[in-house]
Amino acid sequence: MSESSQSSHPGASPDFSGLLSQAFESTLAQFKGFSMSGAPVGSAFDAAKLERIQQDFIAQASELWNQSLNANLKLKDRRFSSDAWAHQPASQFGAALYMLSSRTMVNLTDALEIEPKTKARIKFAVEQFVAASAPSNFFATNVDAIDLALKTQGASLSQGLENLVHDLRQGHVSMTDESLFEVGKNVATTQGQVVFENAFFQLIDYTPLTSKVFEKPLLLVPPCINKFYILDLQPENSFIRYAVAQGHRTLVVSWNNPKESMAGATWEDYIEHGVLQAIEVATDLSPKGQINTLGFCVGGTMLTCALAVLAARGESPVSSATLLTTLVDFSNTGILDVFIDEPMVQMREMQYANGGLLPGRDLAQTFSFLRPNELVWNYVVGNYLKGQTPAAFDLLYWNSDATNLPGPFYAWYLRNTYLENRLVKPGLVEICGESIDMGAIQLPVFIYGSQEDHIVPVEAAYASTQIFKGPKTFVMGASGHIAGVINPPEAHKRSHWVSTKRSFPAKLQTWVESAKEVPGSWWPHWAEWLQAQAGERVPAPKRAGNVNFKPIESAPGRYVAVKV
Repeated sequence: MSESSQSSHPGASPDFSGLLSQAFESTLAQFKGFSMSGAPVGSAFDAAKLERIQQDFIAQASELWNQSLNANLKLKDRRFSSDAWAHQPASQFGAALYMLSSRTMVNLTDALEIEPKTKARIKFAVEQFVAASAPSNFFATNVDAIDLALKTQGASLSQGLENLVHDLRQGHVSMTDESLFEVGKNVATTQGQVVFENAFFQLIDYTPLTSKVFEKPLLLVPPCINKFYILDLQPENSFIRYAVAQGHRTLVVSWNNPKESMAGATWEDYIEHGVLQAIEVATDLSPKGQINTLGFCVGGTMLTCALAVLAARGESPVSSATLLTTLVDFSNTGILDVFIDEPMVQMREMQYANGGLLPGRDLAQTFSFLRPNELVWNYVVGNYLKGQTPAAFDLLYWNSDATNLPGPFYAWYLRNTYLENRLVKPGLVEICGESIDMGAIQLPVFIYGSQEDHIVPVEAAYASTQIFKGPKTFVMGASGHIAGVINPPEAHKRSHWVSTKRSFPAKLQTWVESAKEVPGSWWPHWAEWLQAQAGERVPAPKRAGNVNFKPIESAPGRYVAVKV
């Protein structure tokens, strides 16, 4: 290290500064232990950046020490913010040093002079390591857990062991008290009837809440990687109920939870026998033979593929499309990109060459570890170290209700979207016998992206404005992938951004500069837009379905109840 990097921080002796330098060297040595894809980490640093990181570490560590000596050390991280930590200065200082070392290790990834994707993978691995190694994750160094064990005379530890055994039996960490929820009883309760089913999905026709409905039904296509009732959790936060209350005859695809009988299903199967079939049934229920559509996340990607197939066939049963946190252009896939490269995709293609199922638990765990502190270690600490029962939370119950995926579907999706981004290249992909051109989709499109989305970056959602040629509306909402979408007006939470300009510059930031922030939910803005696409109001149907598609069973149906 350079001479300047060894200089003393004000208030610290040269010997103490030397100790801090040794502490930095220890952190650096930990970081050098990471090697991804055969790339050695330790020999590829930008020297100037490395020196700045070391200087920052020494300065901040010295400041932490001074704060500790003056008894004014405050930790904002909720893992270490309780009174128990504050009353244990040594543990509090150790937690502060852990936080500093964690930030430093993450910052060290920025000093690496290596290929960007390898750098991103190293950063992800480092973030997983520092999240797992927090002193709060271990009973011996978690003063909250120790304090609780003493107060309960060990009862918290006994209960924690029971919780651990329970979670091992069920196959996943409990994020909520799952015994308090039942699909159709207190989640997914909006009334309706299943009016069609095949091996891939059931179609639910919801009971109108208004005396008149718009003549063009609204078909919702949720993702098939989880269950549709994220859009129908409780009456007060149900997007489906909101749409019905706005006067739309609302139909929802409830995907089957695949078992071995569907292990060979492909992406084309899901488009032909899933989305296109749902459009056909919904159109048959429409007085005008026209419908509006909405796709959420992967459901939006599937919907756009179906619309491109219809465009190639010269058919136009769909009047508009709403895309919620949807990737069509996969050039920016955020953190998920670290998992996907040619060898990984080839491995999946070989694995599923003769069919097979991707277990739902695998997908659920992957998404949880994208936010390890909030969705993994928080519950490890609460459930096992403290013996607590997680609070009742409908969204987290849904999050744990995993679904399988047919392997061939998954392998096709990985190669043609995340790896090669083929959907936006006209004529490069053939689906259902048609050459796909997303630019041929000419209908009005409402595009929504969440500002803090870690699964579909808002810039990637906005990129769809550059693809479709018809009239477009873009709205950006606050918060993340789920909380940004499920934001009912009555909650008076968050905000969204809209623009009156009809032109869409290539960069999201340019659009944001012309947009205005509006307090509260984006749902009313969408409802106003959709009303303009929905046609005249007609008397609400007295019963679900029609002569061709008669009720089969009450919503939410059998398919959504199937567990992995």
